[in-house]
Amino acid sequence: MSKQVAVIGLGLIGGSIALAIKNQHEDARITGFDVNQNQLQLAKALRVVDETASSLEEAVQSADFIMIAAPVVQTEHILAQLSEYSLKSNVIISDVGSTKHSIVKHAKSILDPSITFIGGHPMAGSHKTGVSAAKSHLFENAFYILTPDQNVAEKDLNKLMDLLRGTKATFVELEAEEHDYLVGLISHFPHILAASLVNFVSESNNNQRFNVARFAAGGFRDITRIASASPVMWRDILLRNKEVLLQMTDDLKLELDRIRNYIEQEDGDKIFDYFTDAKDFRDGLPVRSRGAIPAFYDLFLDVQDQPGVIAAVTQKLAGEEISITNIRIIETREDIMGVLRISFRSELDRDNAKAVLERDFDTYVDDK
Repeated sequence: MSKQVAVIGLGLIGGSIALAIKNQHEDARITGFDVNQNQLQLAKALRVVDETASSLEEAVQSADFIMIAAPVVQTEHILAQLSEYSLKSNVIISDVGSTKHSIVKHAKSILDPSITFIGGHPMAGSHKTGVSAAKSHLFENAFYILTPDQNVAEKDLNKLMDLLRGTKATFVELEAEEHDYLVGLISHFPHILAASLVNFVSESNNNQRFNVARFAAGGFRDITRIASASPVMWRDILLRNKEVLLQMTDDLKLELDRIRNYIEQEDGDKIFDYFTDAKDFRDGLPVRSRGAIPAFYDLFLDVQDQPGVIAAVTQKLAGEEISITNIRIIETREDIMGVLRISFRSELDRDNAKAVLERDFDTYVDDK
C-alpha cells in the first residue's frame, strides 16, 4: 500500500518537504493544496506533487500523513478546519511553524484524540520563495526539531521521522516550551534586536543635520541583514512566542545596564573583559553548522575600479549556473582596488564560485 501524503502550503518549505519525501519513498503519493492557484498549478507542473486538490477537505480525506507548511497563524486556522473533517483514524499531522507551544496546545484542544499531532520545525530556509525554489536537499544537515507531547506513541514518531528521512536533516526531540525558548533566544530575539537597531538609527537619521544612513552602510548593514525579513511573519511569530520574548526583553535591559555602568564608571578592565567574553563565545560557535538563522556564505574579490568589472564577474557565474543572493562593493576609491562581496545560498555554491573566479581574480573567504 502506498503512503498517502497531503502537503498543505506549496511554498519553499512545503515544496521542499514534498520533494524530499518523493525522492526517498517511491511508494508515496503526494497530494498538494494551496490557496494560491498559481503555486498549486506550478507544483503540479514541476512534479513537486503527484496531484492537486481543489479544497483542503479533498486533499486530506485519504491522507495517512498531513504536512502543514504554512505560517503559524494560518496553521492554527487549518487545524481548526481539519477538526471538522472526517480523517483517517491513524492519520499523523505535523507542521513546520517556528513557534510550537501555541500550535501544539491548539491542536490538542481541537483535534480528536485518535488523531496524532506532532509539532515540527525544520530550521532551514532560503532567500528565495515559492514552490519554484523548492529543493529536496534544502534541509540537508539542518536541525529538524520535533515536539511530540507525552501522548504521542513512539511508533507514530518513528513513522513521521521515516517519512521525512529524505530531508537528510538531523532530528531533535524537544518539548514545545523548550523549543520556543531556544528558538526565541537564538532567532526570534535577534530579529527584534536587528529591527530595533535599524529603527533607532532611522530615528537618529531624522534628528541629525547630516545623513546618518550614508555612514550606516557597510558593517552596519551587514549586522542588521535579518531586519529585512517579512514583517507579517515576524508579527505572528512574536505574538505566538510572547511570554518568552517579554522575559528576554527584561533580561536584555539588565545586560545593557551592566555595560552602561562599566562605561559610566570608566572601568576599562570590565569593558575589556566584557568584549573578551563575547568574542570567546562567538568564536567558539560552529562555523559550518546550520542554525536557526540562515547562514550567509560570502566570497570576497579584489577588483579594479573600472567599467564592466561586475558584469564580468556575474557573467562568469551565470555561465556556470551559479546563483547569487547578493552582491555589493564594500569599498572602492578611484584608482585603487575595491572589495566585491558576493553572497551565496550554500557553502557548495560559494566553493564552486571561488573555483570559477579565482582564475581571474584574487578571491578569499572569511568565516570568522
